[in-house]
Amino acid sequence: MPFHGPVLQQGPPGGSVRLAGKNVSRLGLGTMRLAGPGNWGAPPNAPEAVRLLRSAVGDNGVTHIDTADSYGPHTVEELIRRALHPYGDDLLVATKVGLVRPGPGVYEPLCRPAYLRHAVEASLRRLGCERLSLCYLHRVDATVPLSDQLGTLADLRHEGKIAHIGLSRVTVDEIDRARGVAPIAAVQNPMNSAQGHDPALNHCRSLGIPYVAYRPLGKGRLIEDGLLPVLSRLLNLGPHVALVPGTTRVDHLRQLVEAARAAEPESESLA
Repeated sequence: MPFHGPVLQQGPPGGSVRLAGKNVSRLGLGTMRLAGPGNWGAPPNAPEAVRLLRSAVGDNGVTHIDTADSYGPHTVEELIRRALHPYGDDLLVATKVGLVRPGPGVYEPLCRPAYLRHAVEASLRRLGCERLSLCYLHRVDATVPLSDQLGTLADLRHEGKIAHIGLSRVTVDEIDRARGVAPIAAVQNPMNSAQGHDPALNHCRSLGIPYVAYRPLGKGRLIEDGLLPVLSRLLNLGPHVALVPGTTRVDHLRQLVEAARAAEPESESLA
């Protein structure tokens, strides 16, 4: 049976956005912090991490879980399967491929076609699914033609192993070049009050592409005035914006959910 929590009387935190064919909560959950220290190894308290994931989906109406094969590496995808599999139809689990971890604190793009294919198939096994609902290219690899990187993901989409393709940490030019190879269902870039304006934000809106903001709290440095003004500003950037803050604590998760519900802007459609 799919994992389900109690039926909620309130709507999705932050409202909803159409992402990868599903209507999901605009407040999602980023899972990088569920790995060990320095985003390396297994979580220090796996049962508590499982409880957090189940609380997000089952108790708090979060229907967008964001992860990557590089988190751990690999351990967070396995944790999500343990906590939430089989996945409910309304739950979007998005993952990323193309960024390898030779050691703690080391991140290297690796997007050769053979490796991307291997990475997608490995994520399918770890997450326990036949198709990835949303698979991002985690970083553009400057040593491989972008057409080859996106072409490989497009091939995997045609084979039924990926439902939707996303891009992570990209420029407007990279978005446009990628769209010439395959349909792009989402762009995920860093966005918080400490970041400069990201031209991709409005570009995505003009194209009807959801914009997923990661690190929206600036690793916790930006909430001196409380969560509500931070989340309100970000959610009001446009109806195409979704947020994936990370946390390791259930009480902090509840605070995020409460603030997102209070900050939810008036309904506005994504053109």
